[in-house]
Amino acid sequence: MILKAIQSGDGPPVVLLHGLFGAARNFGTIQRAVAQRCRVIALDMRNHGDSPHGADMRYTTQAEDVRETLDSLGIGPAAVVGHSMGGKTAMALALRHPGRVGRLLVSDIAPVVYEHGNAVIADAMRAIPLSADLTRQQADAALEAAVPRADIRAFLLQNLRFGPGAHWRIGLEEIAAAVPDLEGWPVIPGTYDGPALFVTGANSDYVLPEHRPVIRACFPKARFVAVKSAGHWVHADNPAGFLSVLELFLRDWV
Repeated sequence: MILKAIQSGDGPPVVLLHGLFGAARNFGTIQRAVAQRCRVIALDMRNHGDSPHGADMRYTTQAEDVRETLDSLGIGPAAVVGHSMGGKTAMALALRHPGRVGRLLVSDIAPVVYEHGNAVIADAMRAIPLSADLTRQQADAALEAAVPRADIRAFLLQNLRFGPGAHWRIGLEEIAAAVPDLEGWPVIPGTYDGPALFVTGANSDYVLPEHRPVIRACFPKARFVAVKSAGHWVHADNPAGFLSVLELFLRDWV
């Protein structure tokens, strides 16, 4: 599947892969900064943004989406940066096609199975009665029980189009059906021996100390760094901190 790509800048290629319920534009601040020295390609993952929809959301399939899209753009080895779902996709790409990944940055996710309640969130989104007179306030109130944090509700509602023909921009039904795959992790043989940096939010519990041996088994050169004043959405919680880590990681790539 060819994904929607937002491109800017010239130089060595850097690919940005967003997380679940997100879109390429979530990396806007980061993309603008890195594009001063690199060709930055931010992708809408399948069932997100302006990319096509498809039932299969296994990480091996999403990795092939990225590879196929980069092929269509004539992009060879790239620095690949992925957050959460995008981080798992980036890891799958590196393990399946190590020659396509010049270096790997994974933001706040590990190659393990999680239980993060995404099925509850997806069901709450699906339960919102879509109508021409639906307001953002009403949609927000409908999500509040399942999603207590107002900032996360606002993030989710970026995907809802209001007014006549109100609809979810994302493939919500496909995502809801695929939650077990999205919270899971497949067995992918082999290792990625290139530079790999695992960035975590200092206030996040997604990547735990016991995950490090699992990570190093797949990514022997893995290094770890925590960004202060950040939770799971590292690049949104502390853009300057995340950017400083990313730019240092790209220093000998540029």
